[in-house]
Amino acid sequence: MRSRLLLLLTVLLATVLLALGVPLATSQASTEQQRVVVDRIDDTARFASLAQFAAGQSTVPGRAAPADPLSTLQDELRRYHEVYGIKAGVFQRDGEPMAVAPDGWTAPRADGDDGDAFAEALAGRRSRGPGQVWPWDGDRTLVVASPVIRDGDVIAVVVTESPTGPLRSRILAGWLPIGYGLAAAMLLAVAAAYQLTGWILRPVRVLDRATHEIATGRMTARVAPGGGPPELKRLARSFNEMADHVEDILEQQRAFVADASHQLRNPLAALLLRIELLGLDLPEGSAEFASVQAEGKRLARVLDDLLDLALAEHHAADLRVTDVAALVAERIGSWRPVAGRGGVVLRQDGAGAVTGWADPVALSSALDAVIDNALKFTPFGGEVTVTVTPDGDRVAIETADTGRGLDDEELERIGDRFWRAGRHQNVSGSGLGLSIVHTLLAAGGATIRYAHNEPHGLRVLISVPRHAPEPQEAETGTSRRVRISNGRSDTATPPSSPTG
Repeated sequence: MRSRLLLLLTVLLATVLLALGVPLATSQASTEQQRVVVDRIDDTARFASLAQFAAGQSTVPGRAAPADPLSTLQDELRRYHEVYGIKAGVFQRDGEPMAVAPDGWTAPRADGDDGDAFAEALAGRRSRGPGQVWPWDGDRTLVVASPVIRDGDVIAVVVTESPTGPLRSRILAGWLPIGYGLAAAMLLAVAAAYQLTGWILRPVRVLDRATHEIATGRMTARVAPGGGPPELKRLARSFNEMADHVEDILEQQRAFVADASHQLRNPLAALLLRIELLGLDLPEGSAEFASVQAEGKRLARVLDDLLDLALAEHHAADLRVTDVAALVAERIGSWRPVAGRGGVVLRQDGAGAVTGWADPVALSSALDAVIDNALKFTPFGGEVTVTVTPDGDRVAIETADTGRGLDDEELERIGDRFWRAGRHQNVSGSGLGLSIVHTLLAAGGATIRYAHNEPHGLRVLISVPRHAPEPQEAETGTSRRVRISNGRSDTATPPSSPTG
C-alpha cells in the first residue's frame, strides 16, 4: 500500500513541478531569443541608415552618384559577416541585391519560411521576429528584416540571417540550472512523501499485524499506542476496546463450557451408577439396557472432551527444543499394544533424531489423538505408519493409514467440531478429538493438514517449527493464549505403558 500511495504522490508532485518548470524554461528560452532578435534589429537599423544614405546619393538628379556610400555599405556588410558569421544584405523591392555578404546570397523567397519577414519589411514594418528556436532545432536560422524608408516610401529592405547554434547553446545552458533545481526539488519532495506515507501508514501496519494475530488465535494481541494521524489513533483505541470485548466474551464462553462440563459430570456419573444398579434387576443381555448404558458413556466422553477443549484454549504453552523423533517413538510404543489387539501394524519411519520447537505435552496429546483415530479406522491386517522428516525450517510428522479414508467433501470438513463422517457414526468418539489437536498445535506455531493416502486411507501431516521464533514474534508469542490439552481425544489416551 505504501508503494502505491508513494507512486501516486510522486506522480502528483512531478506534475506540479513540470507545470512550474516548463513555463519557466519556455520563458527563459524566449528571453534569450528576444535578446538576440533585439540585437539583430539594432544591426539592421544601422544598415538601413547606411542603405538610405547610399540610395539617396545614387539617385540625385543631374549628378553622378559617388561610389563611396555603396562601397562603404558593402564593406560594412562584409566585415559584419566575417566577424559574426551572420549573412546580411540590402535588397530592392523587387528582391535585387544592392549589397550583400557573402556574395551571391539572395533575398528570402516570399513563399518560403522566412518570406514573411521580408514581406513585413516591404509593408513598412519591422519583422515581428521568427518563431521560438529550441535546442533541438538543428538547421534553423534566425531571419530579421527592417525597411529602408525615404520620403515615407520603402525603397529597400535590410535582411540578416543568423545561425542559431550559439543561441541554442545558451538556451540549453540556461535550462541546466532549471533542470537541476527541478531534480533537487523532486528528490526532496519524494523524501518528504516517503516520510509522510510512513507516518500515515505505520499505525495501519501495526493494526493489520494485530488483526492477523487475533485472526490466528492470539487473542491477547493489541495495538500499542504510537504516532500517526489522530483518526488512526482513535481507530487503534477502538480496535483495542473491541478486542478486549471479544476476548472477554470468548473467555466467558470457555468458562461456561468448562463449568458446564464439570458440573454435568457428577450428575451423569450418578445417573450411570443408577443405570448399573437398575441393570442388576434386568435379564442378562437386555438390548435396551446396553443401549442406554452406551449412550450414557458416550455423553460422558463428550463432556470430558468439552472440558479438555476448554482447558486447551485457556492454558499457556511451554515451548522448548524437543526431540520430535524420540517423542514420536515414545507415543508409538505406548499405542503398539492397542494396535496389536486390533490386528494393525504400527511402525515408525524416517529420521531417528530430529529436534523441533514445541510443547512436548501438547505435541504428545496431539499425536495420541491422531494415532488413535488412525488405529480406529484401519481394519484388521492394515498398517499405520508415522514418518518424521526434516523439511527446511520445519519438522514434518506424517501419519498414514490404510483404512477406507475420506472423500473430497469429507476431507474439507475433517477437524470441524462435532463432525463425523456418516459411515463412522457407530465408531466411538465425540467428533472433538481433531479440533483439540488443531488447538494444541496452533498454540506452538505448528499446523495440521489432511490428504488422501495412496492407494487408500488418510494422511495426517503435522508441521512443527524447528527453531524458536524471532525476538519480535517470541515477544508476541508470550502473550498468546496457547491451548494445552489434558491428553484426551475421541477415546481415552493410553498410559505411557499400556497393558494388553
